[in-house]
Amino acid sequence: VHYKEDFEKNKGKGFSVVADTPELQRIKKTQDQISNIKYHEDFEKMKTGADAPHQPSSPNQGSYQQSAASQNYHHYEPTPEPVRHAAAAPPPSAGKRYRAVYDYVAADDDEVSFMDGDVIVDVQQIDEGWMYGRVERTGQQGMLPANYVEAI
Repeated sequence: VHYKEDFEKNKGKGFSVVADTPELQRIKKTQDQISNIKYHEDFEKMKTGADAPHQPSSPNQGSYQQSAASQNYHHYEPTPEPVRHAAAAPPPSAGKRYRAVYDYVAADDDEVSFMDGDVIVDVQQIDEGWMYGRVERTGQQGMLPANYVEAI
């Protein structure tokens, strides 16, 4: 009875339903991080007066394609990505080493946090935007955003 009364009262007022799903929460966190990176990039440009190398990127199924050296964050398309599971982690390889160029706080259980200057070892490319590796300082391993690190 109350439902019908509420329905009749709100009929025609035009409100929309907002779903607060884990995917949407992760997208919001990612957008906030990208915004923070862009802010710091612009700040560094103003401070040094030099332009960072830019490489055009294009959206591809919700991920932003960029090389590790690219710092162009203008073309992010907020489409949910499939959830990644830590159980599907690739085995470590004695190979690629990267250095963190920004601080990163893990946004999910399968990700790893690190600080600017940390060395990431046993790195494997997952796709254009994500890598898997171990932070040398902490020993923790997991997924990390490729645009937060540079090859060394």
